[in-house]
Amino acid sequence: MISDSPKKTLDEIKKLTDDSDVGLVLVSDDMTESISDELTELRAEKSTLVFALPSAGSEKSEVDYRLMLKKILGV
Repeated sequence: MISDSPKKTLDEIKKLTDDSDVGLVLVSDDMTESISDELTELRAEKSTLVFALPSAGSEKSEVDYRLMLKKILGV
């Protein structure tokens, strides 16, 4: 699917994670920057893996998995 805004991307991800036939959702990281908190909440609720891939030509960025886990656990 192609989405032109982070809000639409989040809506599409929510639809996909509600589908029991979907186990993995790959998203360009330039669409996930502004919706990262919502994605973290979604990851805590759903079993579908939502993974942000680097967009073409983007720089490598560090992912703080410890912080993400704390958000998921509510610590």
